[in-house]
Amino acid sequence: MSRKSNGSPKELFLSHSSANAGFANRLAEALAGRGIPTFFSQKSIRGAQEWHDEIGAALQRCDWFLVILTPHSVRSKWVKRELIYALQAKRYNDRIIPLLYKTCDTSQLSWTLSAFQYVDFRKDFEAGYQRLLGVWKMDYRP
Repeated sequence: MSRKSNGSPKELFLSHSSANAGFANRLAEALAGRGIPTFFSQKSIRGAQEWHDEIGAALQRCDWFLVILTPHSVRSKWVKRELIYALQAKRYNDRIIPLLYKTCDTSQLSWTLSAFQYVDFRKDFEAGYQRLLGVWKMDYRP
């Protein structure tokens, strides 16, 4: 599957393990600085809200799906459920971006991930962020 640009995102869904909330928050803040809203559970769901309903609504609303890949996330049943939804939803065609944050066996999450080009964040956040922005043909500004 290609990573061709289908326009700038209106809102990203950021699938991740709670063990990687710090990285997810850093990425969401960087994207917000570029005017790209990001939904992720630690930031977007408040106290008494029904979290599973909020996640479902966000999956239906967002137009791009990013999944943070780590040993924790590939074993997460919730990350798997979110990814399965995105793979089946037509609006996410060519709009799923795996972000490799920690080396892991991605086949534990889905055999389909081998068909995607990953954006690699393992060595350098700034370099990974620059490559991510490039998907949408956005210039990187430090």
